[in-house]
Amino acid sequence: MPETAPRIGRPPVTSRAQIVAAARTLIDRDGWERLTLRRLAAELGIGTTTLYHHVRDREALLLLLLDDHFAQVELPALPDDPEGRIVAASAAMHDALASWPWAAEVLTADGFIALVGDHALTFVDTIVAAALDAGRSHEPAVAVFRSIWYYTVGEILVRASSARVRADGWRPDFEAHLARLDPARTPGLATIGGRWVEYAARDTYPEGLRALVRGLLG
Repeated sequence: MPETAPRIGRPPVTSRAQIVAAARTLIDRDGWERLTLRRLAAELGIGTTTLYHHVRDREALLLLLLDDHFAQVELPALPDDPEGRIVAASAAMHDALASWPWAAEVLTADGFIALVGDHALTFVDTIVAAALDAGRSHEPAVAVFRSIWYYTVGEILVRASSARVRADGWRPDFEAHLARLDPARTPGLATIGGRWVEYAARDTYPEGLRALVRGLLG
């Protein structure tokens, strides 16, 4: 009986882990904007039609990646007081997204909580539950999360965009521009002057988060 010839090329996709690993490779190499099912199928060595049996479309793929990403992030030990729990959970959520900024951009729509998996929802639920424990009713508790979410995503996207601009070699001369401001028209900015660059470079997210949460809880 003749021997069976060994299979040539990559094995067929059989697991979610293979899809996630290949997609992460493409994102790290080319950016998430260029991630398509066609490119992912080529990376895996399979046909696009075969990949559709595992992933419905690009949005489903991105959400699969997000869920896997958050599955690897654990909530820190949470304080007993509601304010402390909100700050700790929000900071952990921020750090998880900051390490993968494209994820924050994917989740910029208000309805994202209807799309993400249980791992990501744990962060949302922790913040909302703490707001309820602090005495907020349902609608204000949702508003607490949304305010924190806007602040967090905005900070991440601005930082990531600024880093890309610097990587492209564009360096605006803030100091020279601010030094030319007319104190009669913009007295605040003229007073700060070139120190704006130094101040803007500082990571103020933690202190801003604490102040925001304290204000939201009143």
